[in-house]
Amino acid sequence: MIKAITFDLDDTLWDVWPVVERAEQHLHEWLRSHYPRIPQRYSPLELRELCAEIAAARPEIAHDRTRLRKDALQLTARRTGYLDFDVDAAFAVFYIARNAVELFAEVRPTLERLARRYTLASLSNGNADVGLIGLDDVFSFSLNAIEVGAAKPEPLMFELACRRLGAWPGQVVHVGDDPEHDVRGAANAGMRTVWVNRNGREWPGGPEADAEIGSLAELEAVLAVWEANSG
Repeated sequence: MIKAITFDLDDTLWDVWPVVERAEQHLHEWLRSHYPRIPQRYSPLELRELCAEIAAARPEIAHDRTRLRKDALQLTARRTGYLDFDVDAAFAVFYIARNAVELFAEVRPTLERLARRYTLASLSNGNADVGLIGLDDVFSFSLNAIEVGAAKPEPLMFELACRRLGAWPGQVVHVGDDPEHDVRGAANAGMRTVWVNRNGREWPGGPEADAEIGSLAELEAVLAVWEANSG
């Protein structure tokens, strides 16, 4: 019996990179007004690459995308001579825009229907805020890598989710777009898996998901088959 469903967020419920790029551009424009030497020296892409460099140099914080973004901003401020840089204000500009996502068309109605039958939760390696996005009414709770202290595919987030759901892993279905982080991570934790493959990608190899869908609109049919077979 399926008791609960957990969902990845970025690229599962919305297309994340257009959102991130807009947020980076908003931040760049804000910096141009408040700390102009930073955008004169660093492009939005170079700021993003600096986050990746910090993650590589400090793997102990690589799971914390908020910390990486703030550390990158503080580093650029020091390099451009701003000793009184307000990193929290700068990050807030980015973060508000980062949460201005556009859900895939089928997401909201599908989640609302599923929430009437199952307990739903979100599990993300990113730092999206489901409250700001307006999905906190369908998710019983949300976990991310920052609060957990480890990112998918590490088992900790999946294990904590099952404990909070009061369910055995085999009673929980995880739905996500990433073959490694979502499918293999959840499968290794003992959960059923659904791969969201919106763009017709080829499976990269290794054990496959229990089901593959092209959009969330197909998820209910998959669950119905599993429920029927378990009965």
